[in-house]
Amino acid sequence: MKKHEIFFGLHRSSKLEGVEDRLTERARGALVKSVYARPTTLILGALNGVLSSTVVAFHTEDKLFFALTFLLSSIALLRVVTAMHLRQNMLGTSPRKVDVAYIFGALAYSLVLGLIAAATIAFELPPMAQVLMIANALGYGIGNCAHNGGRPAMALGQLVFVSTPVFLMSLTSGSALGIFLAINIAVLMPAMIVVTLSLFRVLRESIEAAEQSARLATKMELVALTDPITGLANRAGLDRRLPEILEAAREKTQVAVFWIDLDRFKDVNDYRGHQAGDHVLREIGSRLRGLIDGRGIAARFAGDEFVVASPVNNHRSASALANAILSAITRPIRIDGDRIDMEGSIGIALLPDDGLTASTLLKRADLALFEAKADGRKQIRFFDSSMTRDLARRREIEVELRKALRDDQLSVYFQPIIDLQTGRIRCFEALARWFHPMRGEIRPDEFIPIAEDSGAIVTLGNWLTAKAARAAATWPEDVRIAVNLSPLQIKVPGAAVGILSAIREAGLAPERLELEVTENLFLEDSMNIALFIEELSEAGVRFVLDDFGTGYSSLGYINQWPFSKIKVDRSFVSGGQAGTKSDAIIRAVSQMGRSLGMEIVAEGLETIDQVRAVREAGCTHGQGYHFSRAIPDYQAALLLAEEHDTLPEELHQRLAG
Repeated sequence: MKKHEIFFGLHRSSKLEGVEDRLTERARGALVKSVYARPTTLILGALNGVLSSTVVAFHTEDKLFFALTFLLSSIALLRVVTAMHLRQNMLGTSPRKVDVAYIFGALAYSLVLGLIAAATIAFELPPMAQVLMIANALGYGIGNCAHNGGRPAMALGQLVFVSTPVFLMSLTSGSALGIFLAINIAVLMPAMIVVTLSLFRVLRESIEAAEQSARLATKMELVALTDPITGLANRAGLDRRLPEILEAAREKTQVAVFWIDLDRFKDVNDYRGHQAGDHVLREIGSRLRGLIDGRGIAARFAGDEFVVASPVNNHRSASALANAILSAITRPIRIDGDRIDMEGSIGIALLPDDGLTASTLLKRADLALFEAKADGRKQIRFFDSSMTRDLARRREIEVELRKALRDDQLSVYFQPIIDLQTGRIRCFEALARWFHPMRGEIRPDEFIPIAEDSGAIVTLGNWLTAKAARAAATWPEDVRIAVNLSPLQIKVPGAAVGILSAIREAGLAPERLELEVTENLFLEDSMNIALFIEELSEAGVRFVLDDFGTGYSSLGYINQWPFSKIKVDRSFVSGGQAGTKSDAIIRAVSQMGRSLGMEIVAEGLETIDQVRAVREAGCTHGQGYHFSRAIPDYQAALLLAEEHDTLPEELHQRLAG
C-alpha cells in the first residue's frame, strides 16, 4: 500500500467520483485518525457553533431553537468524547469504525448547524441573529473545504449539508435579499468545488513529491549501505546492522562474528583482470549470503575481506558454520571456462564470551584472523585472550625490526653446504640474525614471519641479498652463495632487476648466486614468478628448490622450472619423520636428481650416522650442525682460507667419523 493512501486516503486519479471507491478501509480512516489525534480544531469549531446557537435560542426563547441547540450540542459533545477516546485507543480501533464515526458526526453537525441558520430566516429573527448563524454555517462549511481538502468528497459534503438548508430557505423567503443570498450560495458552491479540488491536487502533488523524495532517500541510503559489487552490506551497513543483531540475541543465544580473508585474491586481479576479481567477489558473496539465509548478516568489509555475523547455539555450531564458510570459499569458481581455486582464513569471536559490543567483537575476530593467517592458509582460529599479548609483542617486534633495518642493526651469518664426497665447502647459505640491544637474540622463526606479514620481508630480503653478495665476492670463485627468497620479494615490480643490480655492484658473477624458493611459491601460478625466474636464469643465476617434501610436492615443478639443486627437508633426515620410509624417499629423490643432473642437499645433518645414511642414499651435499652452525662473515672467510690450503682436519674427522 502506498504511503499517501495510508496517511491521506488518496490515489493518483484526480477524478473526484473515483477517489472514495478506491480507498481501502485503512486508508479511509487514516486522515480521520490524524484529526482525532489532534482534536483542538474540532473542539474549537464545535464550541463556536454551540455557543452561537445557544445565544440565539435564549434570545428567541423558542422551543425549536432550544431543541436544535440541544441536538447540535449533543452531536458536538459526542464528537469531542469520541475524539478523546480514539486518541487514547487509536491503535486498537478499526479504521472503518473511526471513519464511520467521523463521517456521521461531521455530516450530522453540518446539517443541524445549517438547519439552525435556515430557521433564523424562517422565523424572521433579528438581522444580527440571522447574520450570526448564517456566518457560522457558511464559515464552517467553507473552512472545512480547506481543513478536509485531502478528502474532497467529505469536504464538499459538509459544505452541501450546512449550506443547502440556508439556500432553500433564502430562495423561498420571498424577499429580494433572500433570493440574492441564495444566488450567492449557488455561486459559492462551484467556486468552493474548484478551490477544494485545486487544494486536493496541490496536496496530492506534494504527497507524490514527498513520496518520491522518500523513495529516493531510501534508495540512496540503501546504496550507501550496500557493496556495489557483491550486493552484500558494506562496512557502513555492517556498522548499522551488527549492533541490532547483537542486541536481539543478547541473553538468549550466542552470536559468532567471522572475519574472512581471501588468500591470493590480488593475483586474480593482477593476472586475470578486475572483471575476474569482481566475479570472484560476487560468487563468494552469493555463497556467504546463502549460508546465512537471513539469520544474520554477510558483509564485504573491504577489498577481499568479508565479515559474517550469525546467531549460533554454542562453540561447536560456530565451528561447524566456519567450516561451511571455508568449504564455500574453496569450492572452485568458473570464469569463461577457466577454473579458479580460492582459499581463505577465518578468525572468530563470540558474543558474549569474547565481548559485548560490535567494535570489540570485530577487533577480536580480526586478531583471531591474524593468528589464522600466521599459521598458514585455510586456517580457522577462535579468539583467545593470549592473542592480545602475542599481537602486542608482534607489533613491537615489527616496529623494532623496521628500525633495525633502517639503522643496519641486523647481521648476516653463513652456514656451509658441504660436498659429501670431498668434504669441501661448495656453498654458504646466507641467514639473517638479529641481536637486539635490549631483548638479546631474536630467533629467525619469530621475526621472519612478522616480516612476511608486515611486508618488511621485501626490505629484509633485498638487504640480505646485497650483504651476502658483497661477502661472497671475496671468496674463491668455486664457492657459491645461497639466499632464501620470499614470494613477496618476487612479486615486487623490478625484483629481478634489483637482484641483478645488487650482484653487479658487489662484483659477484650471477652463476655464483643461488636463490632458494619453496614449493608453495608455485601454487600461485603467477606470471610475475615465471618472468622473474626466466629473467634471472637467462642471466646465469641458479635456482634451488628448498624444503622439498614439506609443501605441495609435485614433480611437475621440477620438470617445469630450471632447478639446479633440490634440498631435502630436515624432517626426513633428523626430524620425527626420519626412519625407513624417509630413507626410501631420500633414495628416490637422489635417484631422480642423478637422472636430471641435479645436486641433492640433505638438510639438518646432526650426527655422523645421518651423514653416512644420506651419502649412501645418494645425496651429493649436506648441511647441518654436524658440520657447522651459521657463522659470521669473518669466520666463513677464515674457514675458506684454511680450506684453500688444505682441507680442515675437523671436516675430515666429521666426514670419516
